[in-house]
Amino acid sequence: VDARVSRAATGRCFFALLLVLASENCHANELARSRFSAHRLGTTIRLTVYAEDKLQATRAAQAALLEIDRLEAILSSYRDDSELVRLSNRSGSGQGIPVSNDLWQVLCAANRLSRKTQGAFDITVGPYSQLWKQARRERQLPTAEQLATAGNAVGYRHVQLDCADQRCRLTQPNMRLDLGGIAKGYIADRALAALQAAGCPIALVDAGGDLALGAAPPGRSGWRVGIAPLAADAPASQFLSLADAAVATSGDAWQSVTIDGVRYSHLLDPRTGIGLTQRSSVTVVASDCLTADSLASAVSVLGPQAGMRLIESICGAEMLLVEQRDGQAQRQSSTGLKALLDAD
Repeated sequence: VDARVSRAATGRCFFALLLVLASENCHANELARSRFSAHRLGTTIRLTVYAEDKLQATRAAQAALLEIDRLEAILSSYRDDSELVRLSNRSGSGQGIPVSNDLWQVLCAANRLSRKTQGAFDITVGPYSQLWKQARRERQLPTAEQLATAGNAVGYRHVQLDCADQRCRLTQPNMRLDLGGIAKGYIADRALAALQAAGCPIALVDAGGDLALGAAPPGRSGWRVGIAPLAADAPASQFLSLADAAVATSGDAWQSVTIDGVRYSHLLDPRTGIGLTQRSSVTVVASDCLTADSLASAVSVLGPQAGMRLIESICGAEMLLVEQRDGQAQRQSSTGLKALLDAD
């Protein structure tokens, strides 16, 4: 079902479920599968829900979309009125700003990973991101002066979290937090929780390629998930079988810019402010989507050796990294990934 938002004069949001994409019910005693899609978070959100009937599935999907909308208003870096942007706007004020429970959870998870990776993952990368958006439009590299100025406001150590009263202080002026490498994963987790709370434990949330997976579909050991290839137009050749888990992929197949003969990814190294030049696709499996999303982002920056060490230090995490070297795709996978591959 395509879920779209219309606004009444009161300003309340109503979800009109307009187009049935798929619904299956082979036998009366079996659960029906329904699929829903909606544009959220700058991408297409897809929900797959097994329920007793279409009505239950539709209500569960509505609950999940409401949760996504609620969290987007908190975590978005593109909405001027989001809690995240309001926090960034108070950077350098010297004040500790109280934050909501959802933003607090994401900030704490980001801080832990930033410290573990020594800045290879860093949500303060926003000033660099703004420079590279301009670079992609104009096909011109940021100048050394621009990078230096932006770099004054970048650095995870500039984010100070006060656990005693759940406040965040951004110590440098002009900081811009960017949760692009972690927020979709968190939102996918919360959307799946909303589906489960609505009585649909067998469900899948696809937030633009970040997948939060509930219990296995009827008659299967898990959800069949294709591993994203290195090339944008290539079909998946390997598949995972997963349940009660999450999978996320980070890569630059769709977003890059070539300047002076060098291909730069939209993925940036927060430690240098420069777009990655080594083509790669990183797929991470973890217990939750926040973890999978953020680890995939971190490994993309760290590269295969340091990235593998990171994955091996996280309980339950597995990874497949594909790099383009000398015209050939080179693969490196963690030891436990093979057990998750679908034999079908």
